Order: sequence, then C-alpha cells, then structure tokens
Amino acid sequence: MTGFRRAALALCLVPALAAAQEDSKSILVLDASGSMWGQIDGVAKITIAQGVVGDLLSSLPETQALGLTAYGHRTKGDCTDIQTLVEPGTASRDAIAAQVNKLRPRGKTPMTDAVIQAAQALKYTEDPATVILVSDGIETCNPDPCAAARALEEAGVDLTVHVVGFDVSDPEARRQMQCMADETGGQFLLAANASELGKALTEVTQAQPAATFSTRFVAQDGAEGGTIETPLVWDVRRGDEVIVDFQQSASLDIDLPAGSYTVTVLRPEDESSVEKSFDVTDATQTVTLVLPSSLPEALVSGAEQAVAGSTIPVTWEGPDEDGDYVTVSRPDDKGYVNYTYTRDGTPAQLVMPPEPGEYELRYVLRDGRQTLATQAITVTAAEASLDADGSVPTGATIPVTWTGPDYDGDYIAVSEPGDKGYVNYSYTRDGTPAQLVMPPEPGTYELRYFMRQDRTVLATRMIEVTALDASLEAAETAEVGADIPVTWTGPDYEGDYIAVSKPDDKGYVNYTYTREGSPLTLKMPSEPGTYELRYFMRQDRTVLATRMIEVTEVSATLDVAPTGAAGSDIPVTWTGPDYDGDYITVSEIGDDGYVNYTYTREGSPLDLTLPADAGTYEIRYVMRQDRTVLATKTIEVSDVSATLDVVTEARAGASVLVTWDGPGYDKDYVTVADADMADNKYHFYTYTREGSPLLLRLPAEPGTYEIRYVAAGDSPRVVARNQITLTEVTASIDAPEQVPAGAVLGLDWDGPDYKGDYISLARVGEPDNKYSTYKHTSEDSPLVLKLPEGPGKYELRYVMGQGNKVLFRKPIELTYEPE
Repeated sequence: MTGFRRAALALCLVPALAAAQEDSKSILVLDASGSMWGQIDGVAKITIAQGVVGDLLSSLPETQALGLTAYGHRTKGDCTDIQTLVEPGTASRDAIAAQVNKLRPRGKTPMTDAVIQAAQALKYTEDPATVILVSDGIETCNPDPCAAARALEEAGVDLTVHVVGFDVSDPEARRQMQCMADETGGQFLLAANASELGKALTEVTQAQPAATFSTRFVAQDGAEGGTIETPLVWDVRRGDEVIVDFQQSASLDIDLPAGSYTVTVLRPEDESSVEKSFDVTDATQTVTLVLPSSLPEALVSGAEQAVAGSTIPVTWEGPDEDGDYVTVSRPDDKGYVNYTYTRDGTPAQLVMPPEPGEYELRYVLRDGRQTLATQAITVTAAEASLDADGSVPTGATIPVTWTGPDYDGDYIAVSEPGDKGYVNYSYTRDGTPAQLVMPPEPGTYELRYFMRQDRTVLATRMIEVTALDASLEAAETAEVGADIPVTWTGPDYEGDYIAVSKPDDKGYVNYTYTREGSPLTLKMPSEPGTYELRYFMRQDRTVLATRMIEVTEVSATLDVAPTGAAGSDIPVTWTGPDYDGDYITVSEIGDDGYVNYTYTREGSPLDLTLPADAGTYEIRYVMRQDRTVLATKTIEVSDVSATLDVVTEARAGASVLVTWDGPGYDKDYVTVADADMADNKYHFYTYTREGSPLLLRLPAEPGTYEIRYVAAGDSPRVVARNQITLTEVTASIDAPEQVPAGAVLGLDWDGPDYKGDYISLARVGEPDNKYSTYKHTSEDSPLVLKLPEGPGKYELRYVMGQGNKVLFRKPIELTYEPE
C-alpha cells in the first residue's frame, strides 16, 4: 500500500472516529500472531496493518482518547502473550505508532482474552467503552468467545466490540468473530486486502455513536393531581452542560446517553417551579415532577352514616364549574359508585351504594376528574323481608307481603335459585302485598326483594310451584275451516287460549281465548291433515293439555254461463261451506287475487260483476281463511261497445242532449272531456241510468272537446267518443256611467242566462268572484240593485255561474248625492 493510499484512508476515518468516541475511550486490539506474516498482493498483512494504523493516528484529533493492545507478538505457543502496550489517552498517538511499528508476529491467537483485557483497561464496568479488534485467524486459546462476549455485555455500562476479520476464510473463525460483535451490539466486517481493510475500519468507527435512551418528562398538578396538559417551561442539564434550555411544551421527550442529569420545570401561570435529579442508565424511563397543586378549594359535608341505596343530602362548596359533580366512591377507587352534578344546587341529592361498607363523599372537578374535597361515610345494610304461601300452582298470581326500603324501581321477583335474574316481577311501588305471577313450570323457586340499583337482593324466601291440570274435549274429526265446539278445563289465567296446531310446530294455526268460556268455538285449519288441539297458558306459551283431531277436506261447486259481456253482472250458482267471509271472485288466470268479488252470504245464486276488459277469466269459490280456493270455472268475457248522437257545435257553458246506445250498466256515464284527458278524467258527467237522451253540461271555455261514453266496471274505459266544438258566448249591460251612492239602480242586460249566472257590482280591481252586491239573471231583465252607501269607482259585471267567468264589464262611478 502506498503512503498516499494510507493517508487517504486515514483521513476518511478521522471525522467518524472523532465523533463516535467523544463520550467513550477506545482501545485498538491488533492481531500480531504468526499468521500475520501471510501476504496479500506480495505485502505482509502486518505491514499493511501498520501502514493503515499509522496514517490513522496521524489524522486523529488531539481530544480523542485511544489505547493499544496486541497479542502473539512476544513468544510462540503462549496463550497469555497479551499486552496493553499503550493506555488510553489523548496524547497517545506517537506511542501507539511506535509500538505498532515494533510488532513482530510470533505466537498464538488469544483474541477473546485480549478483548477482555482491553475492556478491563477501559474500566468498562464504570464507563462507556469501545474495543476495535483486527484479527486474521481463529481463536486458539479461549474455548467460548461467544460466552465471554456475553459476560462482558452483561457486566459493562456500555461496551461495544467491533470486529474486522482481515483475510479470514475459515468458517469457524468467522462464526466466532460474528458472535463477539453480535453479543456486544457491534459490527463484524470482512476485509480481503488493504483497500477493504481500510473500508472496514472506516465503517466500524462510523458505527459507534454513543448509546442514548428515550426519556420522557411530565409534570403532575400536586401530589394527588393529574398530569398537567398545558404548556410548561423545561430545562435539562448534565453538570454544566445545557441539554435543553427554555423548552415550552406540556411534556418533553428526548434521547439521552447514560449519565446523571438535572431537570427543572416552570409553570408560567403562577411561576411555580421544581427541580429533580435523575440518572439515565440502560432503559427508557419517565421522569415525573410534582408541581404545587393549582386546584381551587372545595368542601363536602354529609351524614356520617346512611342506609344502602338511600338518597341523602350532601352540602358542598366549590368552584361549581360546568360538569363538576359530587360522588360517593370507594376509598381505593378513583372512580365513583354514584354521582350528581353540582349544577343541581346544594345540598346535592346523592344515592348511596347498594352494598354496605366504608365509602367517601367527594367533590370532583370535571376538568381532569381531580378530587377537591372528601368526607368519609359508612353505608349500612338495608333491611327487607318477604312472606307468602309455601306452595302455589304454576302460573298463579299470588300475594307477597314485603317490607323494605321501597326505593324507586325496587321490585319483588320469583327466580330460579341459581339464576341472578328473574322469571316474573312486580314493583314495590304497587304496594304490599305485591301481586306476583308464578313461573309456568313446576319446581322450587326463590322469592326475592330486589333493590333496583345493581339488582341487589335484600331478602329471599323459598317457594314450591306445583303442576296444574287441564283437559280438552272435542270431535275426533272436523272439516277444513269449520268452527267446532271445544270443551276444556284449566286455570283460565288472563290470556290463556285453546289452539289448533300442527303436531311438530310449537305455535298454532288458529286460537280462541279461554275467557270466551267452555265450550268455546275454534276454527279448523284451511288444509286437511292431522292436527293437535292444545290448552296454552299464555305465560311462555306453556302447553297444559293436548288432543289429536283429524281435519278432512271440504268441497264446493260453481255453476255459471261460459261467456259474459265485459262489465256486466252475471248470476253464479254455488255450493260450499259458506263460512263467514267466504266469497266468489272473478280473477285473472294465474293471479292469486281477484278483479271483483261477492260474499257467499249474499246467497245462491249471487250477482258477480265481470271485468271491463275482454279475455279469459276464472270464477272461484274462495274460503276466507288463507284465501283457500275450493272450486273454479273459466269464463270468456267479451268486449262491449256503444254509440253517441250529439250536436257537433254548441255554446260554451250550455247543456246539450246526448242520445246514447250501449251496455247501460248501473255505473256507466257520459262525460265531456279534453281530447288528451285520461279515460277516468272529465269536466262534467251524467250517469247513463238517467236514460237516453240525457242532459250534459258543457265547459265555460270555448274550444274543441270530446263527448264520451265511459264503461265504469272495475276500471273506467271509453267505449265511444264524439267531437264537439264550443263557441264563445257574449253578454251586455245597459246602465248609466254615474249614479248616486246608496241609490236603487235598474239595469237592462243581455246574455246566455245559464243557471247560476248573475250580475254583480264590484270595486275596480276586486277578483271576479268578489262583489259588493249581486242579483241572479234568473230574476230577468231589467234587474234592480241596491247600491252601496259610499262613493267610489265600481264595475257592473255579467258573471257566468260556471267558474265565475266574466262575460261583460261596465265601469260605473258612485257619487255623493248633493244636499
């Protein structure tokens, strides 16, 4: 290696090594065993190492403390041939260079013991230390380099061993070197020649920043207070060295190397401050500083003793901030059992815990949940008792006499002995004795007094619930849908019922309440089959008795003409069960519903209206229950037509005669409509039942319209239409332009004189349907109007009654009559 190359490599090492070793001393452990006479590119390995180290030493800063240890340089075959040639120091450069250049490889490779000796020279158990080992061969003395390195790591403050394997190919040697580096948190690098040796040394020296540990600083508001979340001012020092100065934040997070420090925190609001010393060792930590409490003063005062669950008054004093509250709490619990807000005033009404014991009354500041004041209170047990019969039947409602606190929501319950809940309950607010429903299943149960708070049991009493008998009597067979009598015996509790059910179904098909008496009437299912009659106790739908019954088919017949006109009423003869609600329908084929229907209660035959649209339909006998179809017949519905005879032109608003021919069904009608109106829309209509011809009123607006024959049926549709043109109508009024106010005015008029037409007097600008006075034109011409008393400008109007359409206007002024 030339001097230029060695100098360049050393200069690369200087900044990194200087920065890495500021806080710890270092020793270079150099292999001087016999194998270092081996050559690389014709140059001995010891010569290459001497050159690199020499250049490195000449470039290190004067403040860098460095020492030298070598092994295998004095005698052959000696595992103790280890020597610390230069103690670590800042003025060791020349001495290390001189000793390195004197080294003559001779002996074994005790590299593990050399590292141990170097660590001891660095006082690794007291101070951070770094060992840089350069070796070219396998350990030949210490049996377990890994264990030795592990022991050093455990005993050291902050020891790091970096290992550079120089021209090492032996797998076991590489494993040993790798293990020593791994156990101490160092690096293991390989170098095959002079250039790679320089690069490896550069990398290991750069990889040695002083170890740091995450440290968090927080402040607490008083000994019992919470963590302060508002900004504080922090200072951290290490001796005379300033680490953090005037840092403003609620908390502080920094990484620090091992050592002793002092931290100071200041609260700007009241200038309170506190200082604390602490050590950074080998782990993350949180440093808590306790500032004087900033909390306001408060007071709570209540009884020294209270009954569990009772509500007591608690007098308090305090800031009464929004959300502040008074609590009763367990002394060792930061939370509460019950609370009430201070905004409800003093004294606060506070519910005591359900369990007896020692508690604390507290005034709690909502912001941070900090306790401002406390008072001890003893909660004593609440007493209760229960009295009832020892044996009762299932489902019975029994009286239970009780004593107890009767707090709001307390209740008396019947429960299964091992169950924390209940089967049934009754509130104590309903008085004593409580009326309590027993379980539906027989067995041993427990009566309990429950305090609502936490469902606390205050008293218990055992009770035996015995089985109940019930029976059913009915026919063995019945027709589908039939109403049959069922005789029964049983408890007849409120809501009990007799049902018919499918044997494998827990529910029912039909039912009747037992309150209807015995026997009662029960409707059979709509499908034939084997069923079960049951006595159901309403509570939990408990079955007390059963009886099998066979439900047989029921039949029906229909007799009807094969064809019929759309919208017509046809007779249908039928036979069938005629159950209440059964009906005969006309339906679209494939549709479960119907177009029209008639109840069978109308008798046989009955009249059924056919659909308005032509097509093939189905006449059906439908049993109301489940809409079960018992019989069907198809029918062909034919279309219907009609004709209209009416004038082609008429005056708007007039009435015209319309001659018609058509089916003339009861709800058919003739309309006048706009051409684009739907079939069921119109201006005016007249039913065809009025006969032919009929009188039809026309719209008041001139234009072209349609006269229509509408077949009503299930959906109105037009079966005939004629066009008609309506012409404008006019009117006139003859009257003076001025008349005295309050006078009686006679006037002549001319106009259509339709029913409802009238002559009105209205102020100018008033709506057409408003007026001061009026007279119908049916009173003939001339008309006499009594005029208003006040003067003003008016209009005489001819108003068509239909739509208040004004056909003529004449201005008229009412004036004062001269005195």
